[in-house]
Amino acid sequence: MNRLFGTGSKAPKPTLNSAISNIDTRLSSVDVKIASLNAELSSYQTRMSKMREGPGKTALKSKALKVLQRRKQYEAQRDQLQSQVWNMEQAQTMQDNLSGVMTTVDAMKTTQKELKKQYGKVDLERIERMQDEMADLMDVSNEIQETLSRGYEVPDDVDEADLDAELELLGAEMEMEGAGMEAGGVPDFMKDEVPEFIDEPPEAGGKVQEVAR
Repeated sequence: MNRLFGTGSKAPKPTLNSAISNIDTRLSSVDVKIASLNAELSSYQTRMSKMREGPGKTALKSKALKVLQRRKQYEAQRDQLQSQVWNMEQAQTMQDNLSGVMTTVDAMKTTQKELKKQYGKVDLERIERMQDEMADLMDVSNEIQETLSRGYEVPDDVDEADLDAELELLGAEMEMEGAGMEAGGVPDFMKDEVPEFIDEPPEAGGKVQEVAR
């Protein structure tokens, strides 16, 4: 069966990196050959500079021309290989960029799915109700604070002029009482006043005697 249909190749498919590596190896080999030809060509030039015109110099010049021709061929080959490497490197860069873009797109898709799942669990109406309830609680709290911060000392509707007049009156009464005490008198609140509903005044001496006993 294998003879009729053959077998599939199990060799790994070439990649840009492997192709670039192979061409770099060839470039290194070409550079070595060019360096060898340059050394040979330099030797011929040195020898010809010391020779006179004649058949020997002409033959050496012919060899130098052949070496120069071979060097130009290798240099052209090197230029082609370098161009190939450049093109493949550009393609590799594009492939890497595209791979990075695809990775980014896949990550964004995954993130989008997760966000949809998470936001799908959020009840916006419930959040709005909570916000409204919090606003109401804040209003109630402010009202309570305002109520507790009210002062109890002086009502807002009390006239300061009336308070000043009453204060002066109290001061005058205290001065009068102080003057009476200095004169040996009895303060008004200690005087015996007979209520109107009593017919006879109390006996002054009787109370003192009973207390003394």
